[in-house]
Amino acid sequence: MMPDAKGIPWTSRTGGKQFVDYDPNIVLKNEGNNSGDISGSQHSILTMDKAISDLEIKLMASRAERETIQKDPMMSEGVKNIESTLKRKYFMVIGINTAFSSHKRRDSVRATWMPQAEKRKKLEEETGIIIRFVIGHSSTSGGILDKAIEAEEKVHGDFLRLQHVEGYLELSAKTKTYFATAVSLWDAEFYVKVDDDIHVNLATLGVTLARHSKKPRVYIGCMKSGPVLARKGVKYHEPEYWKFGEVGNKYFRHATGQLYAISKDLATYIFINQKLVQLLNEALVLVECTA
Repeated sequence: MMPDAKGIPWTSRTGGKQFVDYDPNIVLKNEGNNSGDISGSQHSILTMDKAISDLEIKLMASRAERETIQKDPMMSEGVKNIESTLKRKYFMVIGINTAFSSHKRRDSVRATWMPQAEKRKKLEEETGIIIRFVIGHSSTSGGILDKAIEAEEKVHGDFLRLQHVEGYLELSAKTKTYFATAVSLWDAEFYVKVDDDIHVNLATLGVTLARHSKKPRVYIGCMKSGPVLARKGVKYHEPEYWKFGEVGNKYFRHATGQLYAISKDLATYIFINQKLVQLLNEALVLVECTA
């Protein structure tokens, strides 16, 4: 249900005629051309517009989340955990992109900047920071690769498994699935994507993101740009280069893929529009980027 916009005129149509409805309790203090009153009214309207927009996003996210849980067996099994987790807010979720062959890299991360066992739980409870290795499944479901990850998960309990088939050419899809999955599991201010060969200073990352905690639609990282490669046979060739205009055009600015973060509203947008998000190349915004 939409909130009642008391005190703000609006128009409606009935039988082809237009009417203007108003609140008779409104009394104008100054009927003259008072720019201050106009500015105040515009501010009130913008504030209400934003509130309505936020409610619409939350409603769409809830609907999309319910549909995803109903369709996804893995998420259906863990729905109770999801509901209990969503009762609290977190500061950031860090997803460490990893592969089946990266066992040594994961051990290096665990031995340096990623707390283990009770220390990781304490980090989550006291600072609101969630850290997980992010990986999908092999093309052979239940094969030796999947069993190795399952055995590692029993020991460390630090994986986020995705409904995604691993593959180098599927990195963009994996990143999209990570953001959509993470925002459905944890209610956080920021969602961070980092590679498993990057060692993160959690304190510095936290201070940096905290500076942007009140800003909408945050997308932060080491920003860059580069040419759209139209010629076939070259590395990072863009098959759909024509979508970017004339030959020689550049990609719009985007973060390199090793480490970047997006705010909750952007992650929610990805979650709601999973089927609509276009995956063009490794160097596009909100997808896996090649340095």
